[in-house]
Amino acid sequence: MLEKINSPKDLKNLSIKELQIVSNEVSELIIDTIEEHGGHYSSPLGVVDLTVALHHCYDSPNDKLVWDVGHQAYAHKILTGRRDSFKTLRQKDGISGFLKRSESVHDAIGAGHSTTSISSALGIAHARDYNNKDFNVVSIIGDGAMTGGMAYEAMNNLGFHRTQQTIILNDNSKSISASVGALSKYLSKIITNPTYNKIRSDIWDISGKIPVVSDTIRKFLKKSEEGIKGFLTPGILFEELGIRYIGPIDGHDIDEMVKVFNSVREIKTPVLLHVFTRKGIKSSKAEKDSIKYYSLSGTKKDNSVGVSYSEIVGKSLIKADPDNNNFKCITAAMDIGTGIKEFCEKYPDKYIDVGIAESHAVSYASGLSTEGIVPVITIYSTFMQRAYDQIMHDILLQDLPAVFCMDRAGLVGPDGPTHHGVFDISMLNSLPNIVISAPKDGNELSNLIYTGILSGKAFAIRYPKGKCSFYNISNLQNCIEIGQWEKLEEGSKVALLATGSMVEPCIRIKDEVSQHIGTNVTVVNSRFIKPLDEKMIDSLIEDHEYIFTFEEGSIIGGFGSSVLQYISKKNKSVKVFNKGIKDTFIEHGTRTELLKIAELDDNSLINYIKNNIK
Repeated sequence: MLEKINSPKDLKNLSIKELQIVSNEVSELIIDTIEEHGGHYSSPLGVVDLTVALHHCYDSPNDKLVWDVGHQAYAHKILTGRRDSFKTLRQKDGISGFLKRSESVHDAIGAGHSTTSISSALGIAHARDYNNKDFNVVSIIGDGAMTGGMAYEAMNNLGFHRTQQTIILNDNSKSISASVGALSKYLSKIITNPTYNKIRSDIWDISGKIPVVSDTIRKFLKKSEEGIKGFLTPGILFEELGIRYIGPIDGHDIDEMVKVFNSVREIKTPVLLHVFTRKGIKSSKAEKDSIKYYSLSGTKKDNSVGVSYSEIVGKSLIKADPDNNNFKCITAAMDIGTGIKEFCEKYPDKYIDVGIAESHAVSYASGLSTEGIVPVITIYSTFMQRAYDQIMHDILLQDLPAVFCMDRAGLVGPDGPTHHGVFDISMLNSLPNIVISAPKDGNELSNLIYTGILSGKAFAIRYPKGKCSFYNISNLQNCIEIGQWEKLEEGSKVALLATGSMVEPCIRIKDEVSQHIGTNVTVVNSRFIKPLDEKMIDSLIEDHEYIFTFEEGSIIGGFGSSVLQYISKKNKSVKVFNKGIKDTFIEHGTRTELLKIAELDDNSLINYIKNNIK
């Protein structure tokens, strides 16, 4: 039946039984595609029934469905004209793994980071009202994303303005509270009944017109309803914010959801509908272990040799011993992704998971730091952007020690532009009181972590996704002198200054470049982006004609810019060329494909150097 569904309109006249068939076929397509090509797995399966019911009841793209993050929206993509292209998910020139406005009119707003949907939806709803238009706005947000403070900022604003907007809380936690059952379902039927809502509104309006006692009557009515709902449901928080709470309902009962959605559509005030779903449903292995099957890599396995940088972070933190060096790890719902799961299990009192709350994580870190505990924040580079003010205001302005382990720095591959970590250098480079570093390999990463913990400074370490070629767990951790670079190859005329992930490519291309210029090139591991090794730069500009800088990050305000700015003060004739990510968003694809697009692959580097040497 799915082959007949080319847009949400094709769902409108289907029976509940037919909708269930469509849902099953959507799940099968997701399972087949993700197992072959990789992508998020358990979460998108959990929301298929909900998505089918939503598109049956609402009129997308006229009605706006605003999905939080993107891996909730796989079924949405399939039902909105992207069924045949779904097999290209997260592949170069294929469809994105997240929401993307340029991809479909049904993607009301793009999303890849979490906890943005309620705010964006409220903006759409206010624009609708300002323009005197008539459509529904629905934000779909998971219980994980609801740990982020931005959701509550938005709900506070929504409740204050009493704007017509529906929030669907997709609660896919393992446990289902006692309020799920016949009584809760009955209450949901009552409070979504159009007659009930009409009477409720009429009584409210009439009570306001009774002189003297109007406030007393209204308070009594509100307290009576709050008392009943506070006893029977967990939604009193939302009610206090001015948002009508409905539910919980079963997110796999399409019949029930259709009835509730059709009723909720008619409510003219803010509504939060609490829906319980199960991650991984319709895949026995994913439902049994939703964490393990959170995402899959597909049938094309990573055959590279070595240990991942994320794993090294976890092993290095264990080796650094928080009992002796008095540090505490902080993660924002990413203990597995950032490689510290083993550390958390070994030292349960030496870490905290703050949820999807990066801003809070950094401000919390500042408090630890004031009391002599070194905070080690393990975080994806792209999510560091969400805590920029806290880094500046709460850590650097206070000149407090903290270590930022920034995973997935550079191009991350299939997750695309929302997840590429290419702006961290530019973001931090302009701020005082911070060290920025990037290791060339696993051993250096381990040493930089150790250095950062003992440095007494704010210390950022950026490292790429994937495996490193060199790491020996048995090696002792050593401190590296801050600001000191490492000369890997001694040469003349041409110097290659590489940072982090670009060191290894420069080692690979050095022989061909040396052959081209007729003399050996100098290769430098510029492991400190800030501060620069000014002593080494001064030495290089004395006996080199060309200096090339290489970084897997934005070229604007990056490592190369700092080198160029420093050399420009020296009044030397040396020519400086910077190579990095251009002023553009890089799309999704494999990391190899994206490095080629960014002209940071070996052949592109060689040609860039040759073309600029006269």
